[in-house]
Amino acid sequence: MIVITGAAGFIGSCLVAALNQAGYYDLVLVDDFSRPEKEDNYLQKRYSALVNRDQLMDWIDQEQASIQYIFHLGARTDTTEFDVSIHTRLNLEYSKALWLKCVAYGLPITYASSAATYGDGAFGFDDDIALLPNLKPLNPYGDSKHAFDIWALAQDQKPFQWAGLKFFNVYGPNEYHKGRMASVVYHAYKQIAQKGHMQLFRSHRPEYKDGEQLRDFVYVKDVIAVCMWLMNHRQVSGLFNLGSGQARTFLDLSEQVFKSLEKPADIRFVDTPLDIRETYQYFTEARMTKLLAAGYGGRWHSLEEGIDDYVSNYLTQDLYF
Repeated sequence: MIVITGAAGFIGSCLVAALNQAGYYDLVLVDDFSRPEKEDNYLQKRYSALVNRDQLMDWIDQEQASIQYIFHLGARTDTTEFDVSIHTRLNLEYSKALWLKCVAYGLPITYASSAATYGDGAFGFDDDIALLPNLKPLNPYGDSKHAFDIWALAQDQKPFQWAGLKFFNVYGPNEYHKGRMASVVYHAYKQIAQKGHMQLFRSHRPEYKDGEQLRDFVYVKDVIAVCMWLMNHRQVSGLFNLGSGQARTFLDLSEQVFKSLEKPADIRFVDTPLDIRETYQYFTEARMTKLLAAGYGGRWHSLEEGIDDYVSNYLTQDLYF
C-alpha cells in the first residue's frame, strides 16, 4: 500500500498516474476532496481508498502495518497567501506530525520541499545542508517549507528512509485547477488560444531585459521519475534539489509554446503585479550534483521537449495524465 498526500493536486495526481502505469493499484489518495475542480485529476485513476487529509494521522495508526511507502506532496502552495497561520498549520505542523508517524512505525517517506526556500538566490541554489541557516525565503510559503527542512534535519530520530525534494518550477498536465499558481506554460497556452498573443511580466531590474528573467523549469514527468526512483532505492536519504539544472528565459519558454502550436510568436509585456513584485525571483537554477552523486541516472526533458509533450499531448487534447 502506497500513500500519496496531495493526490488530487498537480504533482500528486501525476504520481498516481505514473504508479498506475507501473502496475501499482493499491494506492491511498489523501487530500481535501471538497474541490470539484480537482476531481478529474484522480477519479479515473485506480486506487484503494480516499482519505481526507484531516483523518490521515488516525488512519495511519489503524493501517500502518499495510503501508509500504508515503509520498507527502500535499501542501498549501499559494505563494501569494500571506496568512502565516495557514502555512504553519498545513505545511509545517502537518508535516511534522506525518514525519513522527513514519518514525514511530518505521515507514519510508519522500516529501515535497521547494526552491522557494532559497529566497532571492543571494546564497545560491546549492542543496548542501550546511548552507541552510543562511537561506532567507521571501514569503510565508517558503518560510514554512524551509522551517520543516531545518526541523527534519535536526531530529535525532528519522524514518529509515527519508527524502526531501526542493521542487523548482514544475510544469505539466493536471495543473489545470491551479488558477494564478499554474505554470507559465499553461497560462501561455490559454492566452494564445484565446487571444493569439501572450503576456509576460516586464522586468523591474535593470540587469534583466524584459522576458529574460531566468527560471529552472522542470517537467512534471521528470519530477515523478525521481520520486519513483527514490521509492525503489531506499538506501538513499537526504535533502535534494529537483530541477532541470539549467536556467532558461521566459522568452525561451514562450517561443516554444508558439512553436508547438505552429503559430507565429506574439509576446507582449505587462508590469509585474505589485503584490508579488518585491518578492519576485529573477533567477533560479538547481544545482543537481547531489542527486546525481546519490546514483540517479535518469534523463531530463529539455525545455523544448517538455513543452512540446505538454502542449501537443495534453493541452491541445484536453487530456489529463
